[in-house]
Amino acid sequence: MSNLLDHVTVGVSDVERSKKFYDRALRPLGIERLYGEDGTFAGYGISPKAFFWIGRKDIPQTGAHIAFTAPDRATVDRFHDEAIAAGGRDNGPPGLRPNYHPNYYGAFVLDPDGHNVEAVCHSTQG
Repeated sequence: MSNLLDHVTVGVSDVERSKKFYDRALRPLGIERLYGEDGTFAGYGISPKAFFWIGRKDIPQTGAHIAFTAPDRATVDRFHDEAIAAGGRDNGPPGLRPNYHPNYYGAFVLDPDGHNVEAVCHSTQG
């Protein structure tokens, strides 16, 4: 079996602010907003399937760690650049993380609510 995880939802304090962040940060990964014009939630994915959702929460929710797969290291770099430009805070610049495994190339950014968002490439190719 593959793809056992169907979707994930994280709470955000300001959906419009978070949509601006995720619209830009996820674009290099080929992930786009598919749902969410009413201001209370948004669904992101690859058409027609949304697998990452954000929704308005009155009580702050932090500590989530969401990792998106990138096809190559250059895409990880673009994700990091776009996420920072969209208002994210650096939580680990693009680079190898050999303590995870020898080919683990990732970048980490905190979204506007403090969620740790990552793009990772496991390929040996640059």
